[in-house]
Amino acid sequence: MSGIKLRALRRLALAATILASASVVPAPAMADPMRIAFGDIATVETLHLMAAIERAREAGVEIDVTYLKSEDIAAQAVVSGQADIGVGGPYALIQKVRAPIRIFMQLSTLQMYPVVDGSTYKEWKDLDGQEVAVHSRGSGTEALMQLAAQQNGISYSRVSYIPGAEVRTGALLQGNVKATIVDSSGRRILEREAPDRFIFLPLDTAPATDEALFANTDYLRENEEDVAKLVEAILTTWREVAENPAVMVKLREKYNLLPDASAETIAEIEPYFAGAAEAGLPVNGGGEAAARGDFEFYTVSGALTGEPSELKVEDFWDLDALNAAIAKLGSS
Repeated sequence: MSGIKLRALRRLALAATILASASVVPAPAMADPMRIAFGDIATVETLHLMAAIERAREAGVEIDVTYLKSEDIAAQAVVSGQADIGVGGPYALIQKVRAPIRIFMQLSTLQMYPVVDGSTYKEWKDLDGQEVAVHSRGSGTEALMQLAAQQNGISYSRVSYIPGAEVRTGALLQGNVKATIVDSSGRRILEREAPDRFIFLPLDTAPATDEALFANTDYLRENEEDVAKLVEAILTTWREVAENPAVMVKLREKYNLLPDASAETIAEIEPYFAGAAEAGLPVNGGGEAAARGDFEFYTVSGALTGEPSELKVEDFWDLDALNAAIAKLGSS
């Protein structure tokens, strides 16, 4: 064999060795997506959060969103590791079950309206021994209705759970529910569709957390960067909505959110967020002040036990991501 052929064979052998070696080098590990569990359906009232999630994706966070039947199921998904972040108000779960989860930002405060079908009930005392419907077990809507029962000296025969203010509004209009609690959008629909049929009952309470983001403590510690991007996206969106509620119409179009929404639903977007902005969006994510206010409210309503002044914020909240976002974006 000539020297030229021998050198060529050696080069081929070397190339084959390099290719073989390259084939066993593992590819870079892909980061797991952030799994967010909603205990609700996608509606107008969650539109700003959906937009904020899209912005977090633009910032490089891979996110999977799952809509579940109730906040209970969403919370259990976080506790069991099937989801990373949940949406709801898990105070009772944290205290009573000692689940290793923490709230890390407030999304909304309770701006809800107890309502009854006037053909059946007229006032709070008429609900003594009757059934009422709320969003889910342990939710802010349940806490409000239980607090109202205490304040009015009544008790319900049964509390049923119907996720979604829009669903409860529809159930009222259809006559399937006679007493429940709805949001500002639901109130406007009821007043427009049946102005003389429903009665809104008075509610004497201070604002408290309705919806919050929460996660397993290990997840918060191990995914600080992604959580920070999500928090920043939410704060940015909330502040824009507070400044100009009509921006949600544009954000819906930009991100193709609620693509199958009816013209009637789309018409509700700006009025809903105008009402939310007027009532006061938590443009700074709640934080310690919100936690202490929640202790006052949820101990009265029964979702939490103990003296409010003795409850510790760090036992329920992890403020690291929120404080970092406020330091970066400034307080509004």
